[in-house]
Amino acid sequence: MMMLVLAISCVAQKRTLSATMFREFKPSVITFSDGHKLSQPLTNVFLKNASLLYLQGDYTMEANMDNIMSVDFQDGRSFVAINKQLAYLVDSVGSNRLYCIELFDQEGYERNLKNNINITNLDLGEQISTTTVDLNNEEDYKLPVFRHYYMFYNGQFVRVHERDLGRMLSKEKRTMMKRIMALPDFSWQRESSLKQLLKAITDQN
Repeated sequence: MMMLVLAISCVAQKRTLSATMFREFKPSVITFSDGHKLSQPLTNVFLKNASLLYLQGDYTMEANMDNIMSVDFQDGRSFVAINKQLAYLVDSVGSNRLYCIELFDQEGYERNLKNNINITNLDLGEQISTTTVDLNNEEDYKLPVFRHYYMFYNGQFVRVHERDLGRMLSKEKRTMMKRIMALPDFSWQRESSLKQLLKAITDQN
């Protein structure tokens, strides 16, 4: 059984005005838990909760994530569902993989839109419509996007954190992890550091 661990803390890596990960909706293939696959012509990832969005007529709809296992976009970016949130593949070494979930501050997003932006066709309820915004200085209204990292390590998902990851490792691999952590530029929020860590704790025979 896969162990799914919620991410608790993270650091903002970028800022956005968009409610979606991609500027434009893209074709994708959705794989469900029963193995069934479904092609959708126009899909995206909702940064409110990392769920899948798809266009249905004039509306942008939020998919039910209960039975979605993975989503593969036509541009080559692949996602897996971790705790019903879409996580994109960052790197892989052997059978182990590094994933990232991106989320923004939803309350701050809605507050900024209501207070500071002229809104056209906005609905963040059950039917999620696209928005057009008129900004005086759009940099003032950008919200932080937080990145939550996970590893698929030895057949289990685990939050990328010293304590949680350490529980999964042998004594030898924990020593390797501590060596990587001791490097002067190591950071739990720097992808280059996490890629280096993934490589160090993966057996490559």
